[in-house]
Amino acid sequence: MSKKLFRERLHDVIPGGAHTYSRGDDQFPSNAPAILERGEGAYVYDPSGNKYLDYGMGLRSVNIGYGNREISEAVFEATLKGNNLTRASLIELEAAELFVSTIPSVDMVKFAKHGSSVTTAAIKLARAYTSRRFVAVPVEQPFFSFDDWFIGTTVMEKGTLSETSSYTLKFNYNDIESLKSLFEQYPNQIAGVMLEPATTLSPCKTHCNKFVHLSCACSSGELNFLHQVQDLCKKNGSVFILDEMITGFRWYFNGAQTFFNIQPDLTTFGKAMANGFAVAALGGKREIMSLGGIQDKGAERIFLTSTTHGAEMSALAAYIKTSEIIQRENIISHVWQYGKELVDGMNGIAKDLGISNNFCVDGYDCSPNYITRDNNNQISFEMRTLFAQEMIKNKVMMPFISLSLSHGPSELDQTLSAVRNSLTVFKKALESGIADYLDSDIIKPVFRKFN
Repeated sequence: MSKKLFRERLHDVIPGGAHTYSRGDDQFPSNAPAILERGEGAYVYDPSGNKYLDYGMGLRSVNIGYGNREISEAVFEATLKGNNLTRASLIELEAAELFVSTIPSVDMVKFAKHGSSVTTAAIKLARAYTSRRFVAVPVEQPFFSFDDWFIGTTVMEKGTLSETSSYTLKFNYNDIESLKSLFEQYPNQIAGVMLEPATTLSPCKTHCNKFVHLSCACSSGELNFLHQVQDLCKKNGSVFILDEMITGFRWYFNGAQTFFNIQPDLTTFGKAMANGFAVAALGGKREIMSLGGIQDKGAERIFLTSTTHGAEMSALAAYIKTSEIIQRENIISHVWQYGKELVDGMNGIAKDLGISNNFCVDGYDCSPNYITRDNNNQISFEMRTLFAQEMIKNKVMMPFISLSLSHGPSELDQTLSAVRNSLTVFKKALESGIADYLDSDIIKPVFRKFN
């Protein structure tokens, strides 16, 4: 069946053609497979049997590899036990105790199926704990929840209630004065501050990109931006919330918060914690989390988060087995080392071709980010589309860079060969114009006002 027909069928029955906008047609060059049938290790296959080395890895949710047998067998066994029972299950307790023992800042945990549920629950909990309305998030971090409190602050506010999103304030990451200004403008009114520990930007004064002794350099005591935010929250009686959807189980087994030597009041996890299975978590201090409990007689209740499938036994079995494999196989160190070799290799090729100003890879070695610029040194989606297009011609799908245990020496060689071929075309497009080389609509940002 043709790509066109698959696309037509998808868009006929699914708004956007996929259940996550990051999987949409507008996020990939036109020569990308329209639909995938299966994944194995670090590879994905379309229904025609075409094989692609993948760096999307289930939108960063797969950190061991597709179709891992150990995890699949654990999931199958849990499914045979009933999968979703009338009362709390034994595996639900085991998973909760594992999470609490893994993340130092967490005394209690609530599981859910996706990140938006737990980030929104964190905001609700912060408001309940402080009896305040406002929350603050960084401008530079693009996504926290599809709920109104956040999406209503973006250009995609259609369908949201402005009276809800108006209580969400924005500050600048790594600019503590911008957050101080908000506390001054809204004294005793900010319930909590939510941010990711790091993206491609480091919270440290010196970029802690080197994985040395399982921690960053500033973990020994340097006051990084996260500590500054925490201190400001304490001073103003606000809840300090770290969102570890992306950083969790990649920067460090015990969370990027441990990597950066910080303990938030509340924290959220998801994505890589179960190698692609649907598990998200809200955890934090007992005094705050217990507000969602039922044992404090006479206390006013808060409907924290309550999901029928939040403690699905199969997904929690995947989380438990994933945690075991991460530690046994030393996956965190592997991802950091592979990432370093990949970053050095890609940047080396760009340097060899004399286009380092137009193509580079930055960020943390465990979660690199490639940047494309035009001849005016401006960020270019056209050039990004061209690079992604050429990589797919070389059987590598790289919408962004997400690494896993399944990326090994042969995958590195294949990737760098594809990068050299792709950047050779990239250079020609810079020299003579992109029109003769780009055969695709331009990739678009997810967050935009109009289609």
